[in-house]
Amino acid sequence: MDTLIERCAGLDVHKDTVVACVRVPARGGGREQSIQTFGTTTAQLLALRDWLVAHGVTRVGMESTGVYWKPVYYVLEDALECWLLNARHLRNVPGRKTDVADAAWICQLVEHGLVRPSFVPPKPIRELRNLTRYRKAQIEERTREAQRLDKVLQDAGIKLSSVASDVLGVSGRAMLRALIAGTRDPETLAELARGTLRRKIPALRQALHGRFGPHHALLVGTILAKLEFLDEALGHLSAEIEQVIAPFAAEAALLRTIPGVDRRTAEAVVAEIGVDMSRFGAAGRLASWAGWCPGNNESAGRHGPGKTRKGSKWLHTYLTEAAKAAARTKGTYLGAQYARLRGRRGPARATVAVGHSILVAAYHILDRHEPYRELGPDYFRRRHSREHQTRRLVRQIEALGYHVRLEEVA
Repeated sequence: MDTLIERCAGLDVHKDTVVACVRVPARGGGREQSIQTFGTTTAQLLALRDWLVAHGVTRVGMESTGVYWKPVYYVLEDALECWLLNARHLRNVPGRKTDVADAAWICQLVEHGLVRPSFVPPKPIRELRNLTRYRKAQIEERTREAQRLDKVLQDAGIKLSSVASDVLGVSGRAMLRALIAGTRDPETLAELARGTLRRKIPALRQALHGRFGPHHALLVGTILAKLEFLDEALGHLSAEIEQVIAPFAAEAALLRTIPGVDRRTAEAVVAEIGVDMSRFGAAGRLASWAGWCPGNNESAGRHGPGKTRKGSKWLHTYLTEAAKAAARTKGTYLGAQYARLRGRRGPARATVAVGHSILVAAYHILDRHEPYRELGPDYFRRRHSREHQTRRLVRQIEALGYHVRLEEVA
């Protein structure tokens, strides 16, 4: 095989060690290989960088092993061209696996151009990604705590969630604090309702009659304290995200023109795919990288089910939420697309199709710096000519056993 990279290196990264293999031209011809093991502390990684620079290495390849590749990549990226490689592309011969062999194998793959780098966003986008992912994790934790709260209330026979749409609203929190303080009288608790909830006071009196005991009070008090902490943390995270995303505020605003994409979703999409679409080259490549396109499964001329490949679970969550929100919109292309596919393909596949359309639209919006252009709910009807639609409808009616005669309406 041809040698495409004269001076390259392969790294087998672990939690505490990094095995580095360097391949450079030998004096008498051929290739010379050097292997050395380093630690993963910052001082050791700086020594690794100096060792690679001393050998004149121009490209470094490393396997994406959990999160252990990150400190290695971040130390080397300023001095060398770093390639993060997909572990599925680095399969070696079974039974010959050692750290040294893995490092040498990675180096040879890079040397001969047999692998492609994975997408690693620039530092500002990485910082934004860390913040948005942590915020999403805290939002999910808050949802779990709210569900735990309702389970405790159900255990105590308190049916507050059956009457109040928001148990954690102003009225609901006031009733819960009164229960924690020792108030058990349903009439007294129901009088704490505020606003439109006061119309349901008779139903509240029945719902608040239960077996709320001291251990329930301890659990509910602990859950409410955690919910307050999470609300405060989410406020701090959102404020920090607003500052970090300021350089990309224009791109996030353009993404919000897509139906179903709100402010948080736009921030998360920018954090996951960045704003430089030249890294992907085409909308189809972005969809493939994200795992939002059908896979190829062909053998001996037979096509198997083309399941979507695995991609970023975070981007998958954001696109699913956006697709479900877009499906509920009226008078939009995305809403019509969901309704058209749901009947014959099911809601899950319809959601994936709408999410794919949102991702493709996001690519073109960020690539062209133009807002979303609405195609309209009648796009699927307008994309065919009048004659084509007429022939299709006539065939359907004739298939039912009727004879069709067309007459032009003046």
